Amino acid sequence: MKGKEWYQADDVAQEYESKRFSRGGQLIDRREKRAVLDSLGPVADADILEIACGTGRFTSMLAGKGANIVGIDISDAMLAQGRRKARDSGVSDNLELLRGDAARLPFPDDHFDAVFAVRFFHLAETPATFLTEMARVSNDIIFFDTFNHRSTRIIYNWLLPMGSHLYSRSRVEELLSDADLAMVDDTHDFLFPYGFYRKIPNDLARGFRDIDKSLGDGDFGDALASVSYWTATVTTDSTTTGRTDLETPHNVPDEAVTADD
Repeated sequence: MKGKEWYQADDVAQEYESKRFSRGGQLIDRREKRAVLDSLGPVADADILEIACGTGRFTSMLAGKGANIVGIDISDAMLAQGRRKARDSGVSDNLELLRGDAARLPFPDDHFDAVFAVRFFHLAETPATFLTEMARVSNDIIFFDTFNHRSTRIIYNWLLPMGSHLYSRSRVEELLSDADLAMVDDTHDFLFPYGFYRKIPNDLARGFRDIDKSLGDGDFGDALASVSYWTATVTTDSTTTGRTDLETPHNVPDEAVTADD
């Protein structure tokens, strides 16, 4: 089973986090959450939209930090997991999860202070359409990640149920320009592929993660990194009249991303 059918299956939703973010995958979860917080900066009282919110890893975290968060996803099964997570975290009243199409977002222009998507663009058949819609409904920040065309992912990409679209920097810059977005920041990470970390115990994964970060420091690491995190801002008057605390990325200390987030 491939594509959307795989993603929307009940058993995939139920096992999604346990398969990806247990064992060494916990390091990936922490890194992705830190990347989101770094890009968004202070989120208290900010209006934020997550595209492809899945099981609610980020929506519950941001709601717990005071954001007004809306998540949208195509999978009812994933959304059910997200609502359960929100109830368990005590933040159900602070977020809204909707089923919908990211190519036709049901929100007016400039509605959110920030719009982000994690683990989405590698699945996007029409990335330009999705990014343009994200830019339309944001009055300031856009954040997303991509898997890279020079990374080790090319070795096993064809095996994955969903497959993946891999991106070069020039392709991302083209997409940003076409969507009237200006890049604010980019970071690149994980020389060792995600699948490697998920297969080994967390304690062992920490040692490899230290090696990964050491080898990945600099232009060499950036070129071969598995994933890139991109922060951009809309190139309209709203960038100067919107929320000042979301205009540039902020480095959030690691201790701000706890195991409970």
